[in-house]
Amino acid sequence: MLSPSFDYAIIGTGAAGFHLAIRFAEDPFFQNKKILILEKDTKNTDDRTWSFWEKGATQWDGLAEKKWDKARFYGVKDCFNISLEPYRYKTIRSSKFYGHAKEIIDSSDRFTMVHDEVLEIDNHLIKTKDGAYQSQHIFDSRISKVFFEKKKEHQTLTQHFLGWFIKTETPVFNTDEVIMMDYRLRWNSDTSFTYVLPFAPNFALVEFTLFNEEMIPESGYEEKLRNYISAYLKRSNYTIEEVETGAIPMSDYPFHKHHSDVTTKIGTAGGWVRPSSGYSFKNAERYSKKIVENIKNRRSPQKNIAKSRFRLYDSIFLRVLKERNDLGPEIFQMLYTKHKAKTLFRFLDEESTLLEDAKIMLSLNKRIFRKALLKSIF
Repeated sequence: MLSPSFDYAIIGTGAAGFHLAIRFAEDPFFQNKKILILEKDTKNTDDRTWSFWEKGATQWDGLAEKKWDKARFYGVKDCFNISLEPYRYKTIRSSKFYGHAKEIIDSSDRFTMVHDEVLEIDNHLIKTKDGAYQSQHIFDSRISKVFFEKKKEHQTLTQHFLGWFIKTETPVFNTDEVIMMDYRLRWNSDTSFTYVLPFAPNFALVEFTLFNEEMIPESGYEEKLRNYISAYLKRSNYTIEEVETGAIPMSDYPFHKHHSDVTTKIGTAGGWVRPSSGYSFKNAERYSKKIVENIKNRRSPQKNIAKSRFRLYDSIFLRVLKERNDLGPEIFQMLYTKHKAKTLFRFLDEESTLLEDAKIMLSLNKRIFRKALLKSIF
């Protein structure tokens, strides 16, 4: 029996898979294409929260839980207010994004969505638990097993976190500003901080995050959250409405080497998460647009997705944090106090010029970063 055949297949519907599907749905070029989406989960729950920055009003404003024009940064000793103009910081709960994407997909007859687990890809053949499918090109969000086998050969850290959506009995949060990083409370001397997204005067996401090599016990995150709420929010009476947890690999591993003529890796598996920050939502949007542009211009889908100089910057940054993880607060304080937010955002969005890049890199600890640069090159 012949397997069903498609022009394109998308495996996995996180931010990357759904962003790519939305791009396919909105472009008339793909009107007569047959597109398969394979996802083993129903994607009906809030399994993550995406935060990002962007200029002006966009299609995501209607899905955003909250938008902020200002931020605050707490160093170990100092506190700084940050103007985000002309950007706004926004947060979307995953269930709203999933629902939005599924509405777009359901309204188009070019898509076939199947809830099934992919077991293997053999050239153009996708083998699943319950069947098999043929596709001319496959977009795969599954991280290669080789990464886990060889990640220690590269500069690799993990951004891991536990967040509580808490509701307080009385108003405590300033809803006009997000707390981008608060280093007043840390796990040992590691790069670790608290992140606060205030949705209402008595409701916020309070999250304890670490950038390091080792996971910590769940009780460690919980202890830090309790201590932060008590010491800095001055609250003892609150309820935990929801819990968010996750671990994001931050690595200079060459994910792009797992592309082939038939398969393009997307999302974390394709190196779409910026290793120096862990932000992914807007990267997924940008790279999906690039894939569509490439296909329409008869280029390889993955062409020019990754810019080599930014991969080098990330490798340098990761090497510094891996060798001197205690320097995280100092490094991030330099970034946010010596540069305007709009400059940093352009840098993280890979839109900065070489001159802007040089100014940012030279503003950091010169000796340590120079040493890391030489190691990354040689």
